[in-house]
Amino acid sequence: MPPSLAKCPNLQILDISQNNLSGFIPPQLIGLSSLSILLDLSHNSFTGKLPFEVGNLKNINQLDISENNLSGEIPRSIGNCLSLEYLSLQGNSFEGSLPSSMAFLKGLKLLDVSRNNLSGSIPKVLEKLPSLKKLNLSFNDIEDEVPTEGVFKNASAISVIGNTKFCGGVPQLILPPCPVEVMKPTKSLSFKLKIAIIVVVVCFLPFSFILFLHWRKISKRNSSSLGSAIDLLPNVSYKMLYQATNGFSPSNLVETSSFGSVYKGFLQSEERLVVVKVLNLQRKCASKSFMTECNVLGNIQHRNLVKILTCCSSMDYSGNQFKALVFEFMTNGSLDIWLHPKIDREDQSRVLSLLQRLNIAIDVACALDYLHNHSVQPIIHCDLKPSNILLDNDMIAHLSDFGLARLLSTVSDSSQNQTSTIVIKGSIGYVLQSMAWAARYQLRGTCIALEYFY
Repeated sequence: MPPSLAKCPNLQILDISQNNLSGFIPPQLIGLSSLSILLDLSHNSFTGKLPFEVGNLKNINQLDISENNLSGEIPRSIGNCLSLEYLSLQGNSFEGSLPSSMAFLKGLKLLDVSRNNLSGSIPKVLEKLPSLKKLNLSFNDIEDEVPTEGVFKNASAISVIGNTKFCGGVPQLILPPCPVEVMKPTKSLSFKLKIAIIVVVVCFLPFSFILFLHWRKISKRNSSSLGSAIDLLPNVSYKMLYQATNGFSPSNLVETSSFGSVYKGFLQSEERLVVVKVLNLQRKCASKSFMTECNVLGNIQHRNLVKILTCCSSMDYSGNQFKALVFEFMTNGSLDIWLHPKIDREDQSRVLSLLQRLNIAIDVACALDYLHNHSVQPIIHCDLKPSNILLDNDMIAHLSDFGLARLLSTVSDSSQNQTSTIVIKGSIGYVLQSMAWAARYQLRGTCIALEYFY
């Protein structure tokens, strides 16, 4: 069949049926959009597939390609032939299922696909075609239920013989009844799925509970271990601290209290300024509580708390026990020297602005809130005063000696709990003021220390 026929732009009818034409159907011809009335290629020997370009016949009224040797699937583009009324494809070797795109052929009156190798089920869209009056599906391998609506209502309008797997349909077709769909398989599957989920959950919960208990046991073991936290900190020796403070020189001494002595030093290994608090081991139980407090302080991290760098437990050059805490150094000293500068000091010209005072108050409040409400073990400071509030290079306030109450609780009465507030701790003036405020606001067992910045 010569493709040059496609050069006839005004061709509306082409009937070359009842010949011995062979070969492939030229796509140029099957896609000639001018064909609007008839294209009849029936009773020839065309082979191959029906070209996809058949969808270009949007205005064709009748298409007959029956009694050839065409194979493959019926192209989905057939649904573009919107004006098609008569479609004859019988007597070929088409396979696959009928394309659902036939739902767009609203004007289709006759559809004959008999004597092919079609399979699958009847598309539900065929029973919704309003103009379909004749349907021939005979001698294929189509299966499943025959619809009962639309053209399928009239047994004389359809032919389904030769399809051994059909069932249902109107009674006149005399087809075997379709098996009744029972929901038992679905219910059974759903029931099995539910059982499987329940079994998994039941098995998972004890396993999760065992894991939780194991994790909790490990957490308690870690929290109660004396060396767990201290091992994570850098180690320093007595010699290193001795060299850092120039032999604990009086010129490096910052302050002295019943708790111990505080020195300023420079660690060569870390290349940083530090504060070394040497514990007064003459106090009862001070040595025993040292490792516990190192672990507690090492686990406390907050931007407004003075950070503990490490702990040292060793022997001095005289063979005596030596225990010290090493903290980061605050370059701007304590709040006390800013609020109450001494005449003989070089820092007497220091003045705090209102904004700086407000920021310091907020920083201290954040530190206390963390100690009271967010640390692993709640800590009551009980000795909040300007000398325990240190300022870094950016004038950010850092609260120090927040472990003093815990240390003194174990020192004062070993039978009391470490967080006990029964024993009076801290500076006596601040404790009395705290007790007065606690009594006034009926705060049970909580020491509140208020500092006014002026």
